[in-house]
Amino acid sequence: MVKFFISAENGKLEKTDDFKDLCWVDLVNPTDDECEDVSRVTGVPEDMIKAALDEEERARSEFDEGCSMFLVDCPILEEGDNGDIYTTLPLAIIYNKRCIVTVCLKGNTVLKDFISGRERIYCDKPVHFALTFMLDNAKRFLYCLKQIDRKNHRIQAEAGKTMKNAEIIQLLDLQNSLVYFSTSLNSNERVHEKLSKAEAVSTREDYQDLYEDVSIENKQAIETCNIYKNILSVTMDAYGSVISNNSNDTMRKLTIITILLAVPTMIAGFWGMNMPVPGETGVGFLETGWFWLVIAATALLTAAIAVVIIKGNPFEKLQRTRKKRKKDKKNKED
Repeated sequence: MVKFFISAENGKLEKTDDFKDLCWVDLVNPTDDECEDVSRVTGVPEDMIKAALDEEERARSEFDEGCSMFLVDCPILEEGDNGDIYTTLPLAIIYNKRCIVTVCLKGNTVLKDFISGRERIYCDKPVHFALTFMLDNAKRFLYCLKQIDRKNHRIQAEAGKTMKNAEIIQLLDLQNSLVYFSTSLNSNERVHEKLSKAEAVSTREDYQDLYEDVSIENKQAIETCNIYKNILSVTMDAYGSVISNNSNDTMRKLTIITILLAVPTMIAGFWGMNMPVPGETGVGFLETGWFWLVIAATALLTAAIAVVIIKGNPFEKLQRTRKKRKKDKKNKED
């Protein structure tokens, strides 16, 4: 899709049907024919226009045939299997003496603000256009980072009640989003430095102030992203420990059940022996007294093992209690 905009007298943008000098050409997921037509009327190389159509294209700057291209990564929200996830897409800002061209695979929130008039830009000032976009793009990263942090807190609150695989997968998606953001922000920083060396920025004080704002916002986004990434990494490690503890507790309960079920199995095994057991005709207590002793000893041993597994070693607890009493007594004396 191709749209043409020109700056109006009131400082807002007006949409036009055809290309005009000193206009802004907005390309959203253009076809090959649209790329070829725009390249012909604007004088922008076609390979520059198609650079942003590769999702894996890295952020970079390029200068060729009187054209300047600044390709930066932008945050976007996509639908995933386990909910909405954040990722990044490249967007190219290309300009020459005739026009400004922006290219992206999907609609961009910052460019929509330009079109709606929320942000005042000028089609005849391409450097100002690029700096303004980069500033708003850095602010957009900060906004998305805050949304990720809120979602992280919400997932942690849900996982604190019931630990499920869904919460763990959502946290993993957030961690992946932060990795994408961190890589993109660092790449954008290098592109910003390239733009700062442009003659228009180095010679105009207002552009220098605007670039400083871009640099400050982008660095703040980088630091915020690193903080959230470290917090989420610690959270994932903590949840891994919780899951491990839950597994150990489950195995302990299964061990207790296994030991308790072994008692009737052992008793039933005695009845299978070729020896006198209770219940046989003509067999008295004296002949089977050993049987009852074995059962009683087995029951006591099983109960003792179950208590130790559930409650822990009582002797160790007694020793800890005595040590604590001695320590409290010594503190009172001091």
